[in-house]
Amino acid sequence: MGKEATQLIPLSPYAALLLRVASEKTLVISDLHIGWEVALAEKGVHVPSQTSKLLNRLKQLVDLEKPDRLLILGDVKYAVEKIEVEEWRDVPDFFEEACKLVPKVQVILGNHDGNLEALLPKDVEMLPQRGVIVGDIGLFHGHTWPELKMLGCSTLVVGHVHPVVIFKDPMGFRITGQVWVKAPCDGDILARFVLRRHDVKLTKEEAARDVLKTRSNIDLKVANLLIMPSFNDFLGGRPVNMSSSVTREKKFEEFIGPVLRSGSVNLEKAEIYLLDGTFLGLLRSLRALS
Repeated sequence: MGKEATQLIPLSPYAALLLRVASEKTLVISDLHIGWEVALAEKGVHVPSQTSKLLNRLKQLVDLEKPDRLLILGDVKYAVEKIEVEEWRDVPDFFEEACKLVPKVQVILGNHDGNLEALLPKDVEMLPQRGVIVGDIGLFHGHTWPELKMLGCSTLVVGHVHPVVIFKDPMGFRITGQVWVKAPCDGDILARFVLRRHDVKLTKEEAARDVLKTRSNIDLKVANLLIMPSFNDFLGGRPVNMSSSVTREKKFEEFIGPVLRSGSVNLEKAEIYLLDGTFLGLLRSLRALS
């Protein structure tokens, strides 16, 4: 049996997705980075905690969509390994409220989520870094390779990158906006890398698709990668349309995460959308405007 078809709906104008599988609805957000204000304060910039704003935004989404599950794609907190004093307060507060709003709350660990378990209420389920499958969609934070079985999903969804676009007018003024990035993904290239991570070495003659089917009974279907904007819009972002004259290899080093660095994702042909749903064009066209 194949995976059950999933409706994937960006919730304009929010940095959030809704996944529908039959009658179940999953609300997906990513990159809260609770506690980022502490890092700013250490540099002499003092801003109030943004946690209440994140909660208000979540409440709006829950009221609108009434999801059965909340899935967070990692980087709940800002400190990578340690836990800052403010995180001891704000992270539990956020999740205690979230658990009141949604019947099931799950977190896929990100690279900033060291020791996160100590901060979460017992009702919150922690999921592996390599992610989870919802219907026929594979979801993970993006700083690791995906689970092998996700190669059987048509679309992979990640956070981690915090994508934005930057436009500059002739006077030098810059406009920055958060965006969704939907890029074609070469499943054969990605499968070869992921299989290698599972200690399966392929010869040049062997097709990754065939090896995947023979060894793991997985039909290779990956065709797209969707990069989510960060739910915390107070964060900075990674400008995906900045022009660069460096080589292809150097260009991919600008993006954090093994899937993007693998070269399996064609960023030049990526479709770029603003949070309000506006289609800006392909990334290769937007580079000229940066």
